[in-house]
Amino acid sequence: MRFQRKSRSERRSEYSDKTFVVFSECDLLSFLLKCLPNQSKRNVQRIIANHQVAVGGAPVSLFSFRLYPEDEVTLSWSPIRKRKRRDLPIVHEDEHLLVIDKPSGLLSVASDKERKATAYRMMSDYLMMKDRSARLFIVHRLDEDTSGILLFAKDRATQEALQKKWNDIVVKRGYYAIVEGAMEKKEDTYRDYLFEDKTNLMRVGHAFRGAKLAVTSYSVIASNPSYSLLDIDIKTGRKNQIRVQLGHRGHFVIGDDKYGEPSNPLKRLGLHAYELKLISPLDGRILDFKSPMPASFKGLFFKKGGQGR
Repeated sequence: MRFQRKSRSERRSEYSDKTFVVFSECDLLSFLLKCLPNQSKRNVQRIIANHQVAVGGAPVSLFSFRLYPEDEVTLSWSPIRKRKRRDLPIVHEDEHLLVIDKPSGLLSVASDKERKATAYRMMSDYLMMKDRSARLFIVHRLDEDTSGILLFAKDRATQEALQKKWNDIVVKRGYYAIVEGAMEKKEDTYRDYLFEDKTNLMRVGHAFRGAKLAVTSYSVIASNPSYSLLDIDIKTGRKNQIRVQLGHRGHFVIGDDKYGEPSNPLKRLGLHAYELKLISPLDGRILDFKSPMPASFKGLFFKKGGQGR
């Protein structure tokens, strides 16, 4: 970046990796002119054109790029390179939606510690390579170590329609989970009140102000002396509810060192979001997106060529 009357070290210290939050709808150039009042319009345009601006972690070089409330705009000292989409299969894409099969170990969206290697960043880059003005909007999230179906919206109206009616339009959220031990029942439904403690971990407690009901149903697909493979359907979307409710009963999801100390035979969290079924708020169609069971999950329970989903 070029800043007047300041040394290189002073400029780097003041502006490198600065992030600004958007509070009202506007275009990128207008927003940055307000954020950088001491810079000329020409300098701000140069910063954008030089790929030193990112929105939600994805590099943007279009002056008229549309921003919306809660967007995060980051300024970088050096150009931000686009990231190629690798091992990130597209399950469905149309005018309004983009659905991917997210691998374990990849963040859905940027965090304080990681702003580059995210599903949102890679898919935003993918869309903007085809259309510089294209946008991607977050609808829901999967934990970093959970794999499976992740849905994004391609426009603000679709995002708002999905999120506003999410609990009413979602028909099924199916997961495969591998847990320690043998389940007491072949199928069951857990109903617990969850609350967040001072360490930001979710806990099972009693019904009180701030606690939210979590409903999780499961059926046993297969088992061996050490583990059980479960088909899970969550009726509510509480933070970490599968891991917390199962762990509370002594059946920790393998690889989950956040809520216990279970074994980790697959070197990943044993949780996979295999189905998201919903009623489109746009036209009433039933949308059913699925991802196959990871081969590593099958390997713990089924011999090669045996049964599995």
